[in-house]
Amino acid sequence: MSRSTIAIIIVVVLFGQFVLLLGASLYRSRRAKARLEVAGAIVTTEPPKEAKKPPPVTRREFFRRSLLGSLGLFGAQFGAASLAFLWPNLQGGFGSVIDLALSPDDIKEQIRGDRLPFYYGAGRFYLVNYDGDGADTEYAGLVGEGIMALFQRCVHLGCRVPFCEQSQWFECPCHGSKYNNAGEYQDGPAPRGLDRFAVSVEDGTVRVDTSKIVLGPPRGTDTTGQDPEGPFCVNVSEG
Repeated sequence: MSRSTIAIIIVVVLFGQFVLLLGASLYRSRRAKARLEVAGAIVTTEPPKEAKKPPPVTRREFFRRSLLGSLGLFGAQFGAASLAFLWPNLQGGFGSVIDLALSPDDIKEQIRGDRLPFYYGAGRFYLVNYDGDGADTEYAGLVGEGIMALFQRCVHLGCRVPFCEQSQWFECPCHGSKYNNAGEYQDGPAPRGLDRFAVSVEDGTVRVDTSKIVLGPPRGTDTTGQDPEGPFCVNVSEG
């Protein structure tokens, strides 16, 4: 069962409980009012000389109203949070299709100039210039005009994996997992390569679909043959 389905079920159950409590409270209130009217009814033909003041709110009624108000507020807040979880940020955040408004050539030029992947924090991914031999095999559908998107999260325990400019590899500072510049496993306790997202090029601009995480390639996958190009930034290794 998906997280979206579970969230919808929880919202429906909480809303149903709120409606039942509200209905029960209204029923008890009307029933008590009817009893008082029957017990204290007086038949008279004379109009009342002055309007009757509303009866004071009892302590029990005050707590009942406070409880219902709190439940209503909680239900509204929980429902809003659930809707925000179910429908991703349409402004280009993680969980949506992100249009970078940049061409593949613009991104490649920045990668070459900085000697670093193109990082997009709101989408939690790196863009790398992929020139390996797996574009039509291991990474079919994931590469757009030489651009590939790698999820920033280490597949070992979820730490954010920075890129080491010295070695030109991704190196996790938590437990020493290492990946080449295509996010393929090289060393450490990670069970596979970095997960990734599908990349497409539409109207000349790069788009990354972060709504679906594609599991990284298994250990032993090496489509680039890239050796470390300098000393490691992280020397811990737990392979």
